Amino acid sequence: MISGSFRAMGTTVLVRTHGEGDIEESRRLFEDVEQVCSRFRENSELALLNRNPAPSVRLSPTLGTVLEHAAAARRRTGGLVDIGVGAAVSSWGYDRTFYEVEDLAEPPPLSRRPEWTLEAGWLQRPAGVAIDLGGIAKGWTCDLAVDRGLATVASAGGDVRSADEATTVEIIDPWSERAVTVALGVGALATSSVTRRRWRVGSRDVHHLIDPRTSRPSDSPVLSASALAASAVEAEAAAKAVLLLGADGLEWAERQPWVRNAVVVWEDGNVYATTGLEVAA
Repeated sequence: MISGSFRAMGTTVLVRTHGEGDIEESRRLFEDVEQVCSRFRENSELALLNRNPAPSVRLSPTLGTVLEHAAAARRRTGGLVDIGVGAAVSSWGYDRTFYEVEDLAEPPPLSRRPEWTLEAGWLQRPAGVAIDLGGIAKGWTCDLAVDRGLATVASAGGDVRSADEATTVEIIDPWSERAVTVALGVGALATSSVTRRRWRVGSRDVHHLIDPRTSRPSDSPVLSASALAASAVEAEAAAKAVLLLGADGLEWAERQPWVRNAVVVWEDGNVYATTGLEVAA
């Protein structure tokens, strides 16, 4: 077993594979998905879709599959995880790669809750609704790399998918200290945080995690949330929902049969978890 890394989707991707060829195949997989799903590549399918004013747009099989997972995430989280917040994300300043984001003098006007539907491979949405896939595409690609046998473990920017019983994952808190080490095994873990990507809008610090209920950056007291599930796509959705729910996040996670466990780092630095979380030595 060997390990390799490469840059993709704005982060460093780590893969554990059987051979050098699998590392290259994994890199090509992430590149192919990014070319479809990136909102920052001018000629990506998603960027073209967001610039297209038509209320109904035909999707490629790849983008259609990712949006099906996004629709499932929205349904499972009661609308908390919604890729339709793209316009709000951009209006708050995150309309370019993060390293190019600039502070804004004042907050944008409030926007309506996003609406969109999928119908037989077509995206239907009102004027002004833009798609921001966030971590959904990243998690899905980690899932693909493992499901296709290209990697036993694939990790990308907080999303981890594993087919190895011995896999453990260190959850790092916002102060770059180890919060806890989780025994992941076969399954997936994702972390959502509001401390890594921040800038100023008016007199306040803001971040990229938009709450679709308000169209504003989340004001949750949770700084980071991690969730375990069967797939990285599911773990990504669960982590974001737990963070957005704040004080109610862990209780919500306990009630979800598809969420295995969750861990949160509170704004005061305390770490809390759902019952039954298996911690590694």
